[in-house]
Amino acid sequence: MNNIVAIVGRPNVGKSTFFNRLVGARKAIMDNEAGVTRDRHYGFSEWNGKFFTLIDTGGYVVGSEDVFEQAIRDQVEMALEECDVIIFMVDVNDGLTGYDQDFANILRKSNKPVYIAVNKADTHEKGHLAGEFYGLGIGEIFPLSSQTGNGTGELLDTVVSHFEDPGLEDPYEGIPRISVLGRPNVGKSSFINLLLGENRNIVTDVAGTTRDSIDTHYKAFGKEFILTDTAGIRRKTKLKDHQIEFYSVLRSLQSLENSDVCIVMLDATRGIEAQDVSIISLAEKKRKGIVILVNKWDAVEGKDSNSARKFENEIRERLAPIDYTPILFISVYEKQRIFQAIEKAIQVFENRTTKLATSQLNDKILPEIEKYPPPSSKGKVIRIKFITQLPTYTPSFAFFCNLPQYIKEPYQRFLENRLRENFNLEGVPINIFFRKK
Repeated sequence: MNNIVAIVGRPNVGKSTFFNRLVGARKAIMDNEAGVTRDRHYGFSEWNGKFFTLIDTGGYVVGSEDVFEQAIRDQVEMALEECDVIIFMVDVNDGLTGYDQDFANILRKSNKPVYIAVNKADTHEKGHLAGEFYGLGIGEIFPLSSQTGNGTGELLDTVVSHFEDPGLEDPYEGIPRISVLGRPNVGKSSFINLLLGENRNIVTDVAGTTRDSIDTHYKAFGKEFILTDTAGIRRKTKLKDHQIEFYSVLRSLQSLENSDVCIVMLDATRGIEAQDVSIISLAEKKRKGIVILVNKWDAVEGKDSNSARKFENEIRERLAPIDYTPILFISVYEKQRIFQAIEKAIQVFENRTTKLATSQLNDKILPEIEKYPPPSSKGKVIRIKFITQLPTYTPSFAFFCNLPQYIKEPYQRFLENRLRENFNLEGVPINIFFRKK
């Protein structure tokens, strides 16, 4: 990526509000509680014909021993290294603080253009107070309001003046999306960090560490795709009416909606639970490709050669009739079968976009139908004469016959099974339609 702008500053100065305004959507979770944003969060914006990438970051606090604040500092420092221009956001109501001065000392070492956005300058009088921040000794001062948008134009005029390349409107457009979903604390962020070979997402033993859905552009096996880490999805009764967690789950469900393939991660030490079944059923309902990863397999005690088979059978029993999903047993901690897992997800994406020739379908499936024709109904014989794949994103097949209204669901399941036996459609939901010939 090029034309990258990082929004940085101490906690609760309005960075995520400003980020959401520039990207034109409520992508980052906002709350009055400090420290809501933790990981680096990317979005895309445009100003005066220049397209650029924005990075929203967590609040930077110098010297704290808190596990989250240390991890947030690491994420901010990665954003500073990656970006071309820095927007340093401060709060006019709080005035110049020691935290601002400490962070300014860090920004001086970056050797990148720094502009100070003095936020919450909603009135003319507050705008005059922004002059105090010249005491930081870095960058030009821009009084503005993230909430109303006042003053953002002048800042953006200056920021985009550094970009010679007009950039891309959406660098992610057209790239397949793979979302990693599951309950809290099953290892989703650790899995993605291991794939990327860096601490892209903050990982702790605290359930609910990930809050926003975090996209990362990733290349593997000659393919490129967007890998999305999501917040853990709990049952509604477990949310305890907490606004931040509510929006975290909402972002996760939106990521599921936007994805091509869903990797659903289970905890081997807890088995498949009702919430796991709900997530997989929702992915199936939305017609997404599905891969099931059973993580922490190394932590299961008393395993023998039949343990994996028994566990897989239990999963399939709970998911019936969803029986087409690949199931892999992995260990993020022991780094076991991690790349096989992502290779399987890529394969499922390719299965989902497979286009089968009409001649192939008829050569393989019509003989099966001749052996086991549809049961007659009300004394009428049903004859299927022709099959073709429809031009849809999810594999969909039309069976042309004389009496489509009389074909029942069991026979539809029979046809789906024959399609799966003859063609590689693992991990992919299938749509079957009967049309009159």
